[in-house]
Amino acid sequence: MKHSEDQGQSRHTLTGHDGYRTPTDHDYERPKEEAVEEGNGEVEDKQPTNGTKADRSKREHFRLERLHWRERLRHYTWTFFTMTMATGGIANVLYTVPFRFRGLDTIGDIFFLFNIVLFVLNVSLISLRFYTFPGTFQASYMHPSERLFLPAAVVSFGTVLINISQYGLPETGPWLGRAVVVMFWIYAALAILSSSGIYLLIWSTQSFTVQQMTPIWIFPAYPMLIIGPYASILSKSLSRREALDITVAGFTIQGIGFLVAFMIYASFIYRLMTQKLPQANSRPGMFVSVGPSGFTVAGVIGMADSLTRNVDKDFMGDGQMASMILRVMANWTCLWIWGLAFWFFLVSAGAHWSCVRPQEGFTFGMPWFSFIFPNTALITATFAVGKAFQSRGIQITGCVMTVFLLIAWFMVVGLMLRAIRLKQILWPQTGEDKDEGGFKAPVTLERRETLKQKLSKTMSSRANGQ
Repeated sequence: MKHSEDQGQSRHTLTGHDGYRTPTDHDYERPKEEAVEEGNGEVEDKQPTNGTKADRSKREHFRLERLHWRERLRHYTWTFFTMTMATGGIANVLYTVPFRFRGLDTIGDIFFLFNIVLFVLNVSLISLRFYTFPGTFQASYMHPSERLFLPAAVVSFGTVLINISQYGLPETGPWLGRAVVVMFWIYAALAILSSSGIYLLIWSTQSFTVQQMTPIWIFPAYPMLIIGPYASILSKSLSRREALDITVAGFTIQGIGFLVAFMIYASFIYRLMTQKLPQANSRPGMFVSVGPSGFTVAGVIGMADSLTRNVDKDFMGDGQMASMILRVMANWTCLWIWGLAFWFFLVSAGAHWSCVRPQEGFTFGMPWFSFIFPNTALITATFAVGKAFQSRGIQITGCVMTVFLLIAWFMVVGLMLRAIRLKQILWPQTGEDKDEGGFKAPVTLERRETLKQKLSKTMSSRANGQ
């Protein structure tokens, strides 16, 4: 009787490195010291041992040899939207390249359309995950890590809207212009609500320490950080009144996002000063710190440039003079912010020097798309600064960075496909939905019954074998 109680208790109080460990299929398929049913149908005896680090590591990395696609879908997390963020960012960069050549627009169109396909695919698969496994939606925004990437879906939606404004408006009628204006205001409200809501959820349900700090904490502010670039693009093709309203709103929301990110910058620097660099596998996330400054520069310079065309003569007394003063202030102020983006880029890139050689623990994760999306902000900011100060050298620098960014995008996508094949992602205990802290994953009644049947089948096979 005592053994039965202990077994039942073990299913709910499993412990890992951070305290509570989320139950997995293995915990329901067999007691800790009994048989384990492998994905290939064979039965092995796994006797957990304590003491050596190698034994613990072996148990932690134990994996089924096979897993049905339906089970892999359970681990399709919000981080997959970083893929659409990066792809849409590439299309945005190609649109802003100052030196045009034949075929560049076609390449941009390809990335734009491909990003729409990826966005629809992401929405479909994550919706299927939530439908197939009831309770995973709530778990996704309660998990201490996965919920930080929930804004990736909002930002992906925003990048699609930006690309539509860039590639779609010149090729369609006025109906699309009216549609993107409406979508701008919808996205602006969504950005503010999602950002503040996620931060409020985090602050209400979890406590962090400086040791745990990563630049990913900035991520919930990202939906507001692309409002400025979005407004600067729209303001070039709208009527004077509409353009001014969108510029004022874009500047306001962009400022909120940047100031929130700037305050979190302080925590990140403090963490680096007291705890050194993050673990190797978390360092790609350091590039997230590049994005706030980059997007702010691209957005503010673009919006200031549009003011000279969109203000009335009596705007702030003298519309022409006011717009010129605001443009000069924006350009020179953004030089500092652009420099800050480059500084964070150099620090983030330098932090990966020790990771150049293959090493244990440095495996692919979807946050590796942080190599791409934040740096698209740096490149568009570089183009904006080069245009504002009529510097051909700065613009050429941005073009060189664009070439390297395209190479990096293909490399990261290739590594993602390889990781899926090698079961480094879309696999139990490998993604952002893995066991962590005090998080407890939902196990539905239907799922619990299925796992009990598997356990019964395993024990019957052992009995027949004996």
